[in-house]
Amino acid sequence: MRSASISRKTAETDVSVAIGLDGTGKAAIATGIGFLDHMLELFARHALFDVEVKVAGDLHVDQHHSAEDCGIALGQAFAQALGDKRGIARYADVHLPMDEALTRVCIDVSGRPFLVFRTAFRVEKIGQFDTELVREWFQAFAMNAGLTLHVETFYGDNAHHVAESCFKGLARALRKAVAIDPREEGRVPSTKGTL
Repeated sequence: MRSASISRKTAETDVSVAIGLDGTGKAAIATGIGFLDHMLELFARHALFDVEVKVAGDLHVDQHHSAEDCGIALGQAFAQALGDKRGIARYADVHLPMDEALTRVCIDVSGRPFLVFRTAFRVEKIGQFDTELVREWFQAFAMNAGLTLHVETFYGDNAHHVAESCFKGLARALRKAVAIDPREEGRVPSTKGTL
């Protein structure tokens, strides 16, 4: 079972996460941010990862530190669970429709973190959640998971739908990218021999 747990404590947050890449999509999420909980629950379900996240953060300041540190810890746990990446498909891309919104997510599980995020929101908040924190979470996750990650929303009016298309797209692409390819016969999917 490819799984890992990470705890991360700073003056701003206390985060504990666990992830199982060969799970069934079970989620136990408590970030203190309702909308982020919703996004991470659907992330787990669509990736078929088992995910546990608990965050105690300085929400009296704002939601930034909790969202970012959640992404950092979950990314670190993902990288640890994946190990040396032997036998994985490595690359994946998904076009994810969510009602009127359409987002493309492309991934290389390369060990070389990079984020291209071409998604805009027409409003600053979804309920109490700052929409700019969607990109912050993706940045934190990609950098710590070691992903080359491209996210582009082609169109969409409803900010909730746009955000959901990004998280579901990431989940579905990761599900394909970390799947074991029997034709790889346990090799690292790189001519370098390492990722």
